[in-house]
Amino acid sequence: MILYMDTSAFVKMLVRETHSDEVRSWAEAAEAVATSVITLPETTSAVARRLRAGEIGGADATRLRRSLAARWQETLRLIVDEERAAELAWRAGLRGMDAVQLAAASVLRDAVGADELAFCAFDDRLSEAAAAEGLIVLEPCSPA
Repeated sequence: MILYMDTSAFVKMLVRETHSDEVRSWAEAAEAVATSVITLPETTSAVARRLRAGEIGGADATRLRRSLAARWQETLRLIVDEERAAELAWRAGLRGMDAVQLAAASVLRDAVGADELAFCAFDDRLSEAAAAEGLIVLEPCSPA
């Protein structure tokens, strides 16, 4: 199975947070990890925000950036289907980047089949929209 992660899940793979262990376990078990190309700048931004807020030090930030770079090379990166993203933003009421993430996941689902793709995002609206699009949404990523 291919695991599609949005930025919130991708960050959990790198930074210890609630549900990080589950995300790491799913990533290790997956045949491949996939995400949108926007995840790299979004994840980098999340690390930089933690550094500026004093939540992590410079050495930790450097380590996280190296981990991100290594993980990024192993990740299936999907380009933006802006028209599908726009339609999802309109229909599902998603924020722009969430719509981009779901559009990328749905393009991958169309290519590999619904049974071969699992979706993980830690945003209730995005997870609900993914389920409505017929994606398998992993627990604890799925809405209650």
